[in-house]
Amino acid sequence: MFKALMEDVQAVLERDPAARSRLEVLLCYPGVHAVMLHRVAHALWRRNFRLLARLLSTFTRFLTGIEIHPGAKIGRRCFIDHGMGVVIGETAEIGDDVTIYQGVTLGGVSLDRRKRHPTIEDGVVIGAGAAVLGPFRVGKGARIGSNAVVLKEVPPGVTVVGIPAKPVGPQPVEAGREAFPAYGTWPGVAADPVSRALERVCLQLEELQARLERLEQQMAERGEPVPLRRVGS
Repeated sequence: MFKALMEDVQAVLERDPAARSRLEVLLCYPGVHAVMLHRVAHALWRRNFRLLARLLSTFTRFLTGIEIHPGAKIGRRCFIDHGMGVVIGETAEIGDDVTIYQGVTLGGVSLDRRKRHPTIEDGVVIGAGAAVLGPFRVGKGARIGSNAVVLKEVPPGVTVVGIPAKPVGPQPVEAGREAFPAYGTWPGVAADPVSRALERVCLQLEELQARLERLEQQMAERGEPVPLRRVGS
């Protein structure tokens, strides 16, 4: 337990430039407190002390604003940054080196008493306000942009954004702080793939308009009749 806690503290120091010391992380980071207490609650849950586990998780929510069901499985070096409003469901599974920002929901869309929450593989980053809903996988090294709503599997190393979430291209997460994608997206990545598609269509229309005007000018110079076009066409 102590080794796992020290790994969690080191993960915060590596991923949050605001963290100054191990003591500061231990005393001032609710995400660390939530994960630490969850490990105790999960151990109680596995030993069938279910009510005691739920009581501890409820106390943790009161203390940190982070709700983690004691049945959820969380790997090593999981960093919940800021954390307020994070909800992690009973059958959710989180791998190693995962980063979760505030307001994230790992939820289910079924009332069945079976696997109904997502599996988050190693190295995934989930941006603030994102919702990952359903019993599918988010592949290793994938990134989920802020406020995205993910309803289906995400391939490894892919960034998804928007509602519903769509991929904006593979871009695997590299090791090291300099390459760490805060809030799940890199600078310059558009917030919505639909908006990017519309921008491309508008650019193509502008190019076609310019080409048409050049053709009309050439026809006029040659004395050829220029077809009439409707205004705005």
